[in-house]
Amino acid sequence: MFDFAGKKVFITGGTRGIGLCVAVKMAKAGADVAVNYLRNRSAADEARAAILDASGGKEPLLLKGNVAKDEDIQKMFSEIGDKWGGLNFLISNAASGVLKPSRELTHHHWQWTMDINAYALLPLSRHAIPLMKGNGRIIAVSSLGSIRAFQNYAAVGASKGALESLVRHLCVEYASQGINVNAVSASVVDTDALKHFPNREAMIEESLQWMPAKKLVTPENVADAVMLMCSEYTSMVHGHTFIVDGGLSIMLPG
Repeated sequence: MFDFAGKKVFITGGTRGIGLCVAVKMAKAGADVAVNYLRNRSAADEARAAILDASGGKEPLLLKGNVAKDEDIQKMFSEIGDKWGGLNFLISNAASGVLKPSRELTHHHWQWTMDINAYALLPLSRHAIPLMKGNGRIIAVSSLGSIRAFQNYAAVGASKGALESLVRHLCVEYASQGINVNAVSASVVDTDALKHFPNREAMIEESLQWMPAKKLVTPENVADAVMLMCSEYTSMVHGHTFIVDGGLSIMLPG
């Protein structure tokens, strides 16, 4: 369905879960793929193998760095600029955060979560846009916690709300420059990240109870939405949050 031959995509947090699914789908569609990772080199090597297989042998860029640090972002984009000379798609997918009740959150917890989940999009966009040369897509991966409340999700939910607001403001700044800035928001997705939730089983059970589709959203579902938002089919979609949730958000009480 998608032909991204000759296109170049940078995916933060691209070695696992949703990010890896996007990377593999982009590689299958012919794109040159760069993925960012923070610490786990073995996961990066596994992602490299998966991308190589999907692309038919096209070598991806593996970029180590913390997206919450401006100097790391600058270094990663310097390598992209040196090796590719341009960029078509930026997928801001890397996420982290502290899963605690609000009464237990410290300033450090708050700052860490906000820096990675919301602030990172600012410097990522700032470095990406000159490489896009007037034609590009920026997609931020969000979650339903931006508009709904979940247990132990205060810091992460607030950061995702800030992220979606930032997407709208970046759209206003960059749409006239030929850059589409949008978000893709997912409901409960059973990835490795969900294992860190102390109430994981309850979240899955409640989601299935309320969701009209009666099945969990998969990383592949979210990756398909990202692909669509990068395609020419959505060339006039700006500042939008595309929700992939099997109908959950229209059914939850409150």
